[in-house]
Amino acid sequence: MRIHHTAALGLAAMTCCLALSACTNAADWRARTNPEPTGYDVSGIEVQPEIAALLPADALEDGVLDVGAATNYAPAEFLDTSGKPIGYDVDLTQAIAAVLGIKATTHTAEFDSIIAAIGSKYDAGISSFTITSQRTAEVNMTSYINVGSRFNVAQGNPQGVDASSHMNLCGRTVGVQVGTAQEETMNASSKECAQADQPPIDVRPYDDQDAATSALAGGTIDATYSDSTVAGYAAERTDGAVETIGEVEDALPQGVITSKQDTELTTAIQAALQYLMDEGIWEEILTTWGVEDAALTKAELNPRVKD
Repeated sequence: MRIHHTAALGLAAMTCCLALSACTNAADWRARTNPEPTGYDVSGIEVQPEIAALLPADALEDGVLDVGAATNYAPAEFLDTSGKPIGYDVDLTQAIAAVLGIKATTHTAEFDSIIAAIGSKYDAGISSFTITSQRTAEVNMTSYINVGSRFNVAQGNPQGVDASSHMNLCGRTVGVQVGTAQEETMNASSKECAQADQPPIDVRPYDDQDAATSALAGGTIDATYSDSTVAGYAAERTDGAVETIGEVEDALPQGVITSKQDTELTTAIQAALQYLMDEGIWEEILTTWGVEDAALTKAELNPRVKD
C-alpha cells in the first residue's frame, strides 16, 4: 500500500548486510520461480467509440497517454529482465489506451515525484496509489482496485509466527519495503510493544520487496509485511518458498491519478475503467497476475475514504 517513499542514506548497503546470509538461499528461490510473466494481451480489446469521443483530439499533447509509475513493486508495476515495465498496473494502462483508441507509455519514475508531475510530465499516474483525502484534495483519483496488507513467512512457518495480533510480533524481525504504509504500521506496532514492556519489533526496511522476500526465504527475518497483492504474488513466484498467513488487513482502494484541471481526460479514463470492469477484462488482467480478488467493480471518482 503505497503511501509515500522516504529517502534513507546508506539503505542499500544496509540491505545487503541484512540479506548477506541469505544470498545463496535467495538465488535458490529465484531459480525455482515460474517463467517470467508476460502479462495480459490487450490486443483483443476494441476501441469503444462513445468512450473515445470523451477524449478531445487535443487532450494529449503528443497523442500518447504518458503514465508515471515507480516500477519496483511486483506484481503491480516492475521491470522484466529486459528492463520493460510490466505488471497489472501496466496492463491496465495499455487496456485503457486500447479502449480510447490511443497509445500509452509507462515511464519509470520515483514514486514521490509522480503526483507533482501530473498534468505536465505525465498525463496520469498508475502506480498503486492509495486513495486518501489529502491526495484527492490535490489531484483526481479514480478507484480501480482494493488492496490491504498481509504477512508472509517462510514455507511451513518454521518460526511459528502468529500474525493474528501485531502484539504477537513483539520481539520478531519483520521486513518491509521503505516508504510504504506497512513500514509505518510496523514502526507504530513496535512502539506499542515497548509501551507494553514487551521487546519491540525489529523492523527491517528494504529498498524493494524482492530484497525482503530474499531475506525471508533465506531465514534472515521472521516475516514480511506488504500489500496483500504483493504478498500473494511473492508466494506464487517463489514456488512456495514463502507463504501468506493471517487475514488481509486494512483494505483500501487505490486510484488512477489525473489532474483536477484535466476534467475531460479524467472523465474518459473513468469511463474506460468502468468499461473494463463491466466487461470482466479488469478481472481477467488481475487473474493473469493471481490477484483477482482485489478487483473493484465500480470506478469511482474521488471516493470518500477513511484515512
